[in-house]
Amino acid sequence: MTTFDDRERAFEAKFARDEDIAFRVSARRNRLLGHWAAAKMKLTPEETDAYAKAVVQADFEEAGDEDVIRKLLGDLIAAGVEVDDATIRQAIAEQTVEARRQLMESK
Repeated sequence: MTTFDDRERAFEAKFARDEDIAFRVSARRNRLLGHWAAAKMKLTPEETDAYAKAVVQADFEEAGDEDVIRKLLGDLIAAGVEVDDATIRQAIAEQTVEARRQLMESK
């Protein structure tokens, strides 16, 4: 029985660790997306920092990436930047890779 309990605890610990890493990657990716979009909108450094935080906050509205995509698409179009859904999804993929790389480097 002890071996089973140990395996269960190990599985739960791994699940918690994986969830924590996924959350950190997502938050870092969203911050990077905020900086990417801010550069396209030609925001000042102060505005860029505030905007990146707003993109991170937008991800808490609903599960998945659709809330972030809506925010970025709406803000970029409102700023007169020609962008489409596919461009934003490509940026999400690229920034996810970069966020994961940054987190692995910091360990």
